[in-house]
Amino acid sequence: MQFNATSRSVQGSSASRRLRRAGRVPAIVYGGDAAPLSIELDHNEIYHALRKEEFHSSILSMQLDGSSTQVLLRAVQWHPYKPQVLHVDFQRVAAGQALHTKVPLHFINAEVSPAVKLSGAIINHVLTEVEVHCLPNDLPQFIEVDLANITAGASVHLSAIKPPKGVTFAVGGDTVVANAIVKGGAAAGEEAAAEEK
Repeated sequence: MQFNATSRSVQGSSASRRLRRAGRVPAIVYGGDAAPLSIELDHNEIYHALRKEEFHSSILSMQLDGSSTQVLLRAVQWHPYKPQVLHVDFQRVAAGQALHTKVPLHFINAEVSPAVKLSGAIINHVLTEVEVHCLPNDLPQFIEVDLANITAGASVHLSAIKPPKGVTFAVGGDTVVANAIVKGGAAAGEEAAAEEK
């Protein structure tokens, strides 16, 4: 994905307020060998981009002053109650430099699992994203979690998910990603699981 940016020469809180009143968003790009760079963005463009999941978990192409720079979204500051973006942080990306970032999890096949079909369990997504280490070219937009075999009262751990090639998880394999909860509590879930065995 790509977005447009303009160099920002004036800094400070009053300059930022003027930018926001003009429909612009102050932002910064840091990392790599270059010094941090102050930029500004069009509010409507960045607001709609931020509503797309891939904007948060992909290498982005920043179009600035006629050149393109690879960056990763690092932080967004929102207005406390208005749908307004106040500030955005981006990090420069170098092809050979490993990244440490979060990738969303996409859960599939829950509706065909024994937990849901046989026991009427509710699938609880304990994690919705996972921290990973990888090179920029290996960064996945998302990681799929197949719940087709989950049974009532059971949990899916990170160790059961195969990361894409070149990607390693930054957290331990015993981390719970999802579980199947049966109405009536965990004990009921365990009984249902025992009956299925």
